[in-house]
Order: sequence, then structure tokens, then C-alpha cells
Amino acid sequence: MIDTHCHIDEAAFDADREEVIARQKEAGVEEMIVPGVNVASIETVLQVCHAHEGYCFPALGLHPEDVKADWQEQLAIVDQAIRAHRDELVAIGEIGLDYYWDKTFKEEQKEVLRRQLLLARELDLPVILHNREATEDIVHIVREVGGRGVFHCFNGSRETVQQILEMGLYVGIGGVLTFKNSKLAEKLDVVPLDRILLETDAPYMAPVPHRGERNESRFMIHVAQRLSEVYKCPVETIISATNANAKQLFSIK
Repeated sequence: MIDTHCHIDEAAFDADREEVIARQKEAGVEEMIVPGVNVASIETVLQVCHAHEGYCFPALGLHPEDVKADWQEQLAIVDQAIRAHRDELVAIGEIGLDYYWDKTFKEEQKEVLRRQLLLARELDLPVILHNREATEDIVHIVREVGGRGVFHCFNGSRETVQQILEMGLYVGIGGVLTFKNSKLAEKLDVVPLDRILLETDAPYMAPVPHRGERNESRFMIHVAQRLSEVYKCPVETIISATNANAKQLFSIK
């Protein structure tokens, strides 16, 4: 299994990060992609990926929740880091729009997203997109600018997933698929298996039966098992297909 979205650099793993990574390897997690979210995470992402080169792959970006009054200064620092580390990055992300918590910097979020999408095009990198209660705007901007990438932690409507597919993007599936009241499985019948990626968003969004715990990449097996039910195929087929998709999108061997 390849975890295409794991915040293994975050403080939740500071006490036992090495033990956690060893546990993932033993459980069959082949690789993990580690997205950045702000200026502070530039160092933590690169540090953990350098320590585990060939296993942890870095992405850098400015997350919409980190777009504040000083966004231009912060974006400039992130932009510089992305350019400086272009050859080792597998994506720009986690970037996107989030209107759930605060709409104060809504217009600034859109400008930051637009600029980071343009940077991704310039550097020929895929993007990892975060979307929370901003679907109309994010789809409009991604269509306008273009690019390739994945809608991380997808939990939207059937219409939205069809728009994602029309844009040639991938759909990131994590723990939400396993939640008791989730309707996500019903929307996946229009999604071909070659457009799905497995992810965790660890340490967040742990799947059933680990809901409420600190999430780990090895818990993806429960998502893969649920996908095998949805697609009516062996879990091995799910893992093989999503691994191939991840390698294709993020250019990892």
C-alpha cells in the first residue's frame, strides 16, 4: 500500500516517529507522501523525508487555513522552498480552499491557490488539493489554471466527483469511506479504479475500527477492504491498482 497523504512530520508523532514508521513497513506500507502545509512544515517535511529517503516523499505548499494577513510573505517563502527543492518534491501541496472555519481571507485563499497551481504548471508537478465547503470556487480555479493532481480526502457529491474526473484528476479516498453514516461508497460507481488513490491524512481521520485513535498508514487496509466491497474485486486488486496510480501521478518508483 502507498499512503498518498500522511502528515508523519507533525507533532503527534514526535514521541515515537521512528517506531511508527517501522510499524508501517512491517504492515506492508511501501511508501508515504508527506505534504507540507505552511512555512514551519518546510523543515519538518524535508527532515523526515531526508531521514527516510526512498520511503517518505516530500510535497510542499501553503494550506488554505494558513492563509492569513501575511499571506504574501508566507507564500514567497514556500515558493522559494519549492523551487529550491524541486528535484526531490513529488507534488505541490497541501493547497486548496477551506471556507469551513473562517471566510475572512476567502479572496486571498483563491489567489494563493491560483498562484500555487501556476507554479505547479511551471515546474511540472502535480498538486494535492484540499477542499472544504468551497467546491464551486476550487473547481472553477482548477479548470481555469489547469494541471494534474488529486482531490485529497474526497467526500463530495456525485456531480463533484464527475467534475474531478472530467478535469483528469484523481480521487483520494481515506477513512471517511468506512464511517457508519458515510454515503461516499454510493458515489464511487462513476469512478474507474485507475483514478483512485489510497490515503490516510494521518494523524487525522482514522478509519473504522480505529476511529478516534491517532491514524497510521497501516490502517489503510480497512479502506482498501471497503473499496474491494464497492468494486467487487479482491483487496489485492485494490492495492495493486492504487499503488500503480500513486506511482503514475507522483512519479515514484
